Amino acid sequence: MALAMTQDAPSLPIVIADYDPRWTAMYAEESARIQNAVGEWLLGIEHVGSTSVPGLAAKPIVDMMPGLRSLNDAPQVISAMEGLGYQYIPEYEDELPERRYFVRPPGRGYRHKRLFHVHAVETTSEFWRRHLTFRNYLRAHSETADEYATLKRRLADEYGADRVGYTDAKTEFITRIESLALAEEAG
Repeated sequence: MALAMTQDAPSLPIVIADYDPRWTAMYAEESARIQNAVGEWLLGIEHVGSTSVPGLAAKPIVDMMPGLRSLNDAPQVISAMEGLGYQYIPEYEDELPERRYFVRPPGRGYRHKRLFHVHAVETTSEFWRRHLTFRNYLRAHSETADEYATLKRRLADEYGADRVGYTDAKTEFITRIESLALAEEAG
């Protein structure tokens, strides 16, 4: 369930940073910009990924998930997002056709960092449901979030700059937690 795609700055090592409370403010500010630009096509925007879980160590990139009414609205959303300075990455649709993926390239003062990844999907999609369920479970279970942070730090050390390997190595943990979260939701 990797949110951030694996081709970002392939020569740079994966960095897992301690939780930064500024991530919430960064999300709030940027999601407001996105809402202002593409709000007529959205049902909402969610802060997802590790930066959305208080206390969880993460790659310092804020993941956002705008909820589309329909993928038929994607052309308008893509155009508006590009107007905000985002780069649309259509190649990733081969892997995840239900998602439109955007990155905001580094700006002044952030030479080698991307601060935001945006995953636009329909709110009725399995992608939407799984990511929110996983996030909510980690928010509610700090011991699982701690376990995830430990795993991510170990894998970052092990895989260095190999983002594909790092992402693939997290899959078993993520799948297990998704199953627990869905079972808990079902009651």
